[in-house]
Amino acid sequence: MLKSTILHPELLHGLSLCGHGSRILIADANFPVITKTPTAAKKIFLNISPGLADAVTILQLIITAVPIESAAIMNAPDTVEQPVHAVYRTLLGPTIPVTGFKRMEFYECAESKDTCLVIATGETRRFANLLLTVGVIKPEINTAPIS
Repeated sequence: MLKSTILHPELLHGLSLCGHGSRILIADANFPVITKTPTAAKKIFLNISPGLADAVTILQLIITAVPIESAAIMNAPDTVEQPVHAVYRTLLGPTIPVTGFKRMEFYECAESKDTCLVIATGETRRFANLLLTVGVIKPEINTAPIS
């Protein structure tokens, strides 16, 4: 029995494939997962129904499992920040940089060979695509005296 907050076997397997510098795409319901991601990337389809398995829920799970170094969002054409982007920034915290890209630039980033895991969600909010770069686990500083 797993004690993890993630129980989905494919998602656990997909996360285990990612190392430092790997990218994880959390794709909204409109993202062309098959044509705009590398064929070698593991693809997990959680887009069961509109609104189910939303991108924020998936992000909340992922940040409990892997360290995040940086993130990229797809900007709306008018570059007005979407409400979901503010939620992402809050969840990621102030130390993780979030860069916005135009749609075609975001597609190029998602198509990179570094994109290791693609998660298709039922997220219906516009421009809710999020591309995470996996960081490193920082060693804990042990201040206890060595016996």
